[in-house]
Amino acid sequence: MALALRLAERGLFTTQPNPRVGCVIAHDDRIVGSGWHRRSGEAHAEVFALAEAGTQAKGATAYVTLEPCAHFGRTPPCADALIEAGVARVVIAHEDPFVDVDGRGIGMLRDAGIKVECGLMVVAARELNRGFLARVERKRPWLRVKLAMSLDGRTALANGESKWITGEAARADVQRWRARSSALLSGIGTVLADDPRLTVRLSDPVDDENGSCFVPLRVILDRKLRTPVAANILDGSAPTLILHSPDSSPVDQRFESVELRTVEIRDDRLDLSSVLALLAARDFNEIQVEAGPTLCGALFSAGLVDELLLYVAPILLGDSARPLLDLPALSDMSARWKLETVDQRMLGSDWRLLMRPLEN
Repeated sequence: MALALRLAERGLFTTQPNPRVGCVIAHDDRIVGSGWHRRSGEAHAEVFALAEAGTQAKGATAYVTLEPCAHFGRTPPCADALIEAGVARVVIAHEDPFVDVDGRGIGMLRDAGIKVECGLMVVAARELNRGFLARVERKRPWLRVKLAMSLDGRTALANGESKWITGEAARADVQRWRARSSALLSGIGTVLADDPRLTVRLSDPVDDENGSCFVPLRVILDRKLRTPVAANILDGSAPTLILHSPDSSPVDQRFESVELRTVEIRDDRLDLSSVLALLAARDFNEIQVEAGPTLCGALFSAGLVDELLLYVAPILLGDSARPLLDLPALSDMSARWKLETVDQRMLGSDWRLLMRPLEN
C-alpha cells in the first residue's frame, strides 16, 4: 500500500478533478503489476496495474488507495475490471464518498466472492486527496492560504513593496503548490498593488508522462470591476474568472478574455461562502489563496481556512510595515486562533511552515 500511495502521488499535478489513486497487484510479496491514475478522462490506476499483471492477476491481491469505481463515467467501472481479472482479494485504503461510488465498488467485489479489506494506511491516503474529499464530503474545496512574512510578522513595506521577502528556493516551492491547485484565488487589492500573474512557472518538469500539469484557474474577487486594463490577469495566459457584485457590470472591452460571474454581497463584501460553493460546483478540489491581509484575514475570520502555508524569512521590516492578517481584536486570550504545525522545513535560508487551524 505504501508503494501504491507513492504511485498515486505521481498524479499530484495532473488528475484534477479526479482523486490521485495508485494500485499494486501482488502474489504475497511478489509484485506483478502496478499503476496510477495519470489524468482525468484516462484509464484509472487499476487498469494500468491489471494490464501490467496480465494473467498473473488471477488469484492475486490488489492494493488500491481508494475504493474502485462502480459506475460508467468517461471510463468503465474498475470494480468490473478487477472481477474479470480474477483477483482473489482487494485491500483498500478507504472508501470513495463520491455519490456514484460510495460503497458500491466494495459491494460489487464482495458480491463476486472477492475478499475486501478497508482501512490500511487510511490517514496517508486521505491526506493525499484532502481536496477531493473536502469537495465531495462537505461541498467546499480545501482552502490553503499562502503567505510570506518577515520574522516580525510583516508582509510588505508601508508603501506596499514586497518583492522579494523570501529567497529563490521558497519562491520555487510556491510554484509546486500552485501546480497542485485547482484555482488560485486573490483579491482586487492585490491586483492593484502587485499586478500578479498567478500562473504556474515550474523550474523543473512535473512527473507527468503526458506532458504538462493541470493549469489552475485564476479567480479574482473584484466587487466593483476595478481591474486595470493592462493587468496581468487579463493577459489570456491562463483561464481566469472574475467575481463581482450583481450591481457592477463591465463598461468597456477589458474583460473580453476572462469569465465574469456575480456573487451576492454579505457584510459589505462578496460572500466568501458563496465563492467557495461556486468553485466546488465546478469540481475544484484545492484552492490556494495568494492575497493580502484583508482577504486572508476575512477567510480566517469566517472559519473557511483549512491550511496555512507560511514562508518565514530571516529579516525584519519594522513596525510601519504591513501585517500578516487583518483580524478582529480579541477581548481575551481564550478567543485566540490556534494552529497545529503539520510540517516544517528549511528552503534555502527561509522556513516553510504548513499549519492547520485547531478548534478553539
